[in-house]
Amino acid sequence: MASQLQIPPHLVGLADHTAAIVVRRDGNGTDVERRSFLSGFAAVAAAPVLSAAPTQQAHAAETGQAATLRVATTAFRRLDGTTPSRQLVDTVLSHLKLTQSIAQDAESRDERTRLAAVGSEVASLAGWLHWDMGDNGSARMWYGASIKAARRAASPLLAAYQMGSLAQFEANSGNAAQGLGLVHSARKQLGPNMPAIADAWLSGVEALAHAAAGAEDSADEALRAAARRARQIEREDVPPWPWVFSFTEAKVAATRVSCGAQLGLPHWITSEQDSTASVMSSGHNKQRALLMLDMASGHLAAGRLDGAFTMAARALEVGLRYKSGRIVERARAVRRSYSGPTPPRVVRDFDDRLLGAFL
Repeated sequence: MASQLQIPPHLVGLADHTAAIVVRRDGNGTDVERRSFLSGFAAVAAAPVLSAAPTQQAHAAETGQAATLRVATTAFRRLDGTTPSRQLVDTVLSHLKLTQSIAQDAESRDERTRLAAVGSEVASLAGWLHWDMGDNGSARMWYGASIKAARRAASPLLAAYQMGSLAQFEANSGNAAQGLGLVHSARKQLGPNMPAIADAWLSGVEALAHAAAGAEDSADEALRAAARRARQIEREDVPPWPWVFSFTEAKVAATRVSCGAQLGLPHWITSEQDSTASVMSSGHNKQRALLMLDMASGHLAAGRLDGAFTMAARALEVGLRYKSGRIVERARAVRRSYSGPTPPRVVRDFDDRLLGAFL
């Protein structure tokens, strides 16, 4: 870590023999203290690299093992956008096992509570990665584990976040009733004075669930509520823990595009294309590919086959590059929505690419 961050080794005790001799002479330094110092210093040193991660704001006073583990979790979450989930998942599950082991050995109740919150975040990330890989059964299991851990952590905000994450998964899987029920439970967990970002995000998830149920008016109402609350979020502020990424009006527009694709409303998609520019130019390649497939659905519904399958092919390439089962399956759904008698060349080329899509 010192080498990566270009920190002189002696500052973290790696080569400062004089300091080590002084510690041995005065007898005040113990191995436990040195390990605590190094773990705490590592967390502080890594923080600037994470680009003002929300853990710094929400847990500025937190030190020790929970803080160090949380920094690593945030780093894994940020890597997700540009790293195949299959490469991350084993590391994340090992990280979860380490967190659980440390929690079992924790001496104080407060420390076990803090570590339960970290474990909830890691389990949620494991759920997200399995969802991306197309392993929906494992994804649902890990999301459930994240909710249970959040309850052990006695954190209503974290529990609501994990319920919303599972609701998002269920809505995208077509399970509208489960999605709406989880959103309702999350709101009940937070009460009327919830943060604007929580309200806006949950309204977006609610819109996706309504779209899965085919309820256009209800989805539109939820999207309008999300947009109103998103305008109240201080854009210059770091999003509160446990949010890693900010929730903006551009993300509301992207959610409307996704709802439009689900409902078969091309005008919802075309009307928001310009508003999603910041999402399309973000560094989260997998999320950008999913949005491209939603836009391809809009082109297809409007009869623009060339544009639809050209965009879908670009998104499919991203899915294959990152071995994302979720993206590839979404690309298959776009193809299933076209049933013309004699497919043109652009569709046949897309079929050929899908035929060789083995992950």
